[in-house]
Amino acid sequence: MTKKIAVPVNEAGILDAHFGHCKFFALVNTEGDKIISEEKVVPPPHEPGLLPRWLGEKGVTDIIAGGMGQKAINLFNQNGVNAFVGAPHLSAVELIEGHLKGKLTFTANYCNHGANHECGGH
Repeated sequence: MTKKIAVPVNEAGILDAHFGHCKFFALVNTEGDKIISEEKVVPPPHEPGLLPRWLGEKGVTDIIAGGMGQKAINLFNQNGVNAFVGAPHLSAVELIEGHLKGKLTFTANYCNHGANHECGGH
């Protein structure tokens, strides 16, 4: 299964705990448990509700974040993006590889469980 996973990151590519005000997003395309490609993009200026829509329009299927409010989680789900919250402070690649292999523990896990639901059996 192919996925496009977003992770809010700082200049060094490490998880930024403040996803709404991060300097970059790592956007990583995956196939099965392998990373196919990755890019770092600058998000638009912060405004409520914009990032879930912007990432959804970019084809993102999942976001891995440190923390996120319930309203943001709901907005991501409404835009077809599964939110995995409570990620540890690691690089985007480490987070995504751990997530794809089922070895990453989140303190919260929110999935929209839509019609085409496939989120690894959580």
